[in-house]
Amino acid sequence: MTVYHFMARRPHLPTLRHRLAWTYANLARAHAALADGCANYRRSDHIVRSRLYSGLMTGRMSMRSLLDDEIVKLTSVRACAYCGAQEHLSVDHLIPRNARGSDDSGNLVIACRTCNSSKKDEDLLRWMARRGSFPSIFVLRRYLKLAHAIATDLALLDEDAERAAATRLLTFDPLMLPEQFPPLDRIRLHAEP
Repeated sequence: MTVYHFMARRPHLPTLRHRLAWTYANLARAHAALADGCANYRRSDHIVRSRLYSGLMTGRMSMRSLLDDEIVKLTSVRACAYCGAQEHLSVDHLIPRNARGSDDSGNLVIACRTCNSSKKDEDLLRWMARRGSFPSIFVLRRYLKLAHAIATDLALLDEDAERAAATRLLTFDPLMLPEQFPPLDRIRLHAEP
């Protein structure tokens, strides 16, 4: 008989690597539950989170490529990634250009003019928190992959998260990374109108 051990609570998250890995593992847990139409997390969802977090921390696992998200973006209904609106669409940078966000397709999402104008050059997670909403799985996954790549390029993954935030080198706010997710009924795979 196989015995599975999983973390029931949030571990200590001192470094940027810890925070990114924990948020990404929570994202995978939520995605697994939502994809199966669950109203509550199952034991297997917690095991997904625990194994992925451990794998990311030890280097046995890594975040998936942005290519997977590009395929989803290209095959999904053309709608605002933030609110689901299907009219008056434009392109928005997840990591704003004035925060050194690139024009690469991985940093671009479709957004309605209302959301794009409201977000402006604000950090995605700060903007969503200000609106009292939580990003969709699709948007948060892209954001986390970009944040991880930025922290890797700047060699800040193993830096204390608060110190890394204070350096102002990062183009995202590591202290805004959600350590806990809202209940499943408040999380969406994609934005819905």
